[in-house]
Amino acid sequence: MLVRYFGAAKAATGVGEERLPGGRTLAAVLDELRGRPASSGAPSLATVLDRSSFLLNEVALRDTSTVLADDDVLDVLPPFAGG
Repeated sequence: MLVRYFGAAKAATGVGEERLPGGRTLAAVLDELRGRPASSGAPSLATVLDRSSFLLNEVALRDTSTVLADDDVLDVLPPFAGG
């Protein structure tokens, strides 16, 4: 699946997007990502993920038991300041 990072999530990972294998739940993907170290000087990815919302193929995703497929697009959207 394609995972796209925005705002603080992009800063924490150091990349705008990456490919991860599908066939896992959102919870499993988030657990993997939470275990990663943050980029130098950036907030921890675990902290960012805890405050983020997620879009799956441009639709809000709240159910962490949803299984993600290889061809899915998961957007990680931390809170944004401003309007």
